[in-house]
Amino acid sequence: MSAATRRRGFTLIEVLVALLVMAILASLAWQGLDGIVRARAGNDAVLDRTLRLNTAVTQWEQDLQAVQNLGAIVPPLSFDGQTLRLTRRADGGVMLVAWSVRGGVWQRWAGPAVRQVGELQELWLRSQQLLGNEAGQVTVAEASTWQIYFYRGNAWSNAQSTGDLATPVVRAPPPVVLPPAGGASPPTTGAPPAPVGPQAPPPGVGTEALPAAVRMVITLGAGTLTRDIALGPGGGG
Repeated sequence: MSAATRRRGFTLIEVLVALLVMAILASLAWQGLDGIVRARAGNDAVLDRTLRLNTAVTQWEQDLQAVQNLGAIVPPLSFDGQTLRLTRRADGGVMLVAWSVRGGVWQRWAGPAVRQVGELQELWLRSQQLLGNEAGQVTVAEASTWQIYFYRGNAWSNAQSTGDLATPVVRAPPPVVLPPAGGASPPTTGAPPAPVGPQAPPPGVGTEALPAAVRMVITLGAGTLTRDIALGPGGGG
């Protein structure tokens, strides 16, 4: 081989072929890396939805097991086809919670813990006018429909059907303070207001007995979730 041949180097065609091969390899490597990133992002999204759903179901169970029956003050548990409202025990008093499915999402709203009857009744009225963007409103997951069933008399029935009447409750819940009679100012002796128990309905007026358990059937994006929860001891009538 002559010295001139040894000094010739690569031709333009050889350089172009090498560049083409490198471009193909780089494209294949990028596609593989992009697939890995997309798969990881998808897995993270699924994990996030699963954790959020598990947290929501746990909260749903805790709310139902803490239901507090206050007699005729407000219904302790009611479902209107869209929203389930309940009163539950909470640190510092009683809390009103509303779970609803509307606009394609499953949401939970919780009011502040209160001790006054008037405050609890005001929260109950407020819960019937929720728009979904109020403070305390949490979006759980995408959901199209849901249905609630109550377990009464050894059978499940639609939560919107009429139940049996309860006898007046005599077990004392966490303190709920009634406003003074006649609008008078509360005593200023420094003593805390006297707590009262659930209020018995007036003559001729009854309240529905609470169910022993609640069944939720909700249609989510990934399928249908069914969950049965027994009410806690504070919900008995």
